[in-house]
Amino acid sequence: MTMVTPAIPRASVVSGGIIPASVLLAEPRPQWLIDWARFATDLAFDELSPDLIAQAKLVMLDCIGAIACGMREPEMLALAARLSRRGGGEIAAIGAGIGLCYDDAAFLNGTAGTVLELDEGNQFARGHPGMHVLPAALSMATAGGKSGWELLQAFILGYEVAARTGAACRLRPTVHPHGTWGTIGAAFATALLDGADEAELIETINVSATLSVGASLRAMLEGATVRNSFCGFSNRNGMAAWDLVASGFTGEINSVGTVYGGILAEGFRPDVMTEQLGTRFEIQRNYFKRHAACRYTHATLDVVCSLMAQHGRIAPEAISAIEVVSYASAAQLDITEPANMLAAKFSLPFAIATTIVNGEASVPAFRQAAVENETVRALAAKISVAEKPEYTALLPDKRPAHVTIRLADGQTLTAETMTNRGDAVDPYSPQEVRDKYFELVEPVWGRSHAARILDAIETIDTAENLSGLNALLAQPAIKEA
Repeated sequence: MTMVTPAIPRASVVSGGIIPASVLLAEPRPQWLIDWARFATDLAFDELSPDLIAQAKLVMLDCIGAIACGMREPEMLALAARLSRRGGGEIAAIGAGIGLCYDDAAFLNGTAGTVLELDEGNQFARGHPGMHVLPAALSMATAGGKSGWELLQAFILGYEVAARTGAACRLRPTVHPHGTWGTIGAAFATALLDGADEAELIETINVSATLSVGASLRAMLEGATVRNSFCGFSNRNGMAAWDLVASGFTGEINSVGTVYGGILAEGFRPDVMTEQLGTRFEIQRNYFKRHAACRYTHATLDVVCSLMAQHGRIAPEAISAIEVVSYASAAQLDITEPANMLAAKFSLPFAIATTIVNGEASVPAFRQAAVENETVRALAAKISVAEKPEYTALLPDKRPAHVTIRLADGQTLTAETMTNRGDAVDPYSPQEVRDKYFELVEPVWGRSHAARILDAIETIDTAENLSGLNALLAQPAIKEA
């Protein structure tokens, strides 16, 4: 008689949301990861178009301007001094006048670059890829003796993988975008600069995704300035991810899908990662900022500035009410009495009020003196914001806002926009971006030194190494700053 061994039943899980390990571990490696690693290792610098290279240089310049000016804030100088005391290095802490070890420099520069809310971003990623990638890439390239063109290529590709990850998912409404998918871009650029092969690049993406910062969106609304460090941690954690991989550590088979398909975000779409890969570069679909506030305020501020240009100065005391209708993320920023500079940058009523009182949404218009200005606060109290679902449905391609200013004499001023100035569809000119750079950097180093940095960035693809640029960025600030 033939004996039949009974099959051992597989364990089953009936509680919702728990997937058996046998199912999880049977998942194959996603094809997009393989395609991305191959694309990055096969791409040659001379395949990048002149327009793409010019745009990458402009983003670099914009990031450096935001870092240098942001570094002059008191808490940034204090942090720079603390990091310096525990051990210096050769990599410039931009605007602080000191050198640090490469990961401390990346952390500090990434943090400084977000303080003023003037760093560039990408509307499709819904975040700021440049500032999440450049500090790490610049530190690694400088420390490793890499050329300017090697830095450019790594920066472009790090930006690309970060921005596509952001575009491929929808972060949970309670999660702050800083420190999340940007970690993948920082890690990818770092690994490329250190000679990672295809397998190592795949591993780096997977390891870095699990090192993303899961930070609360509420921090920005409250004005909790720890929020400014999230981008810095993305740069530091990205560099750490490559250190781990290079040392033999491994990641999950598909940690991007795990983290951005269910933990920090939902609905991760792998197809977005390779759509038009190599023919469409996300850094060419970026935006630059001129208003020193959250990007969600910019459409409204563009409308307010257009009304001021059309009708002249609008006296705050002549205004009885202002009504704003915009998309959901803008309407969320409805607090009228922000506690500090950071909270003010995430208050749409305050941003409108300080723009009307000060004539523009400049850096000084959000400092503590402006936050405590009674005229600004009284005007902010007269401003209401609301979502129009039809506007929300137009994201991310459009960023609509409709503004109605009601005057005490019965007049009504109204206007609408469907886009932000500075977006790819309504871009600032390269000269306007350079003008912004000088506005930020001149108070730090003076005009002539700022011009030398500009020239170094615009010719960076011809630089044999980055020691010259690093020396310029390490220059102490002028006394007047």
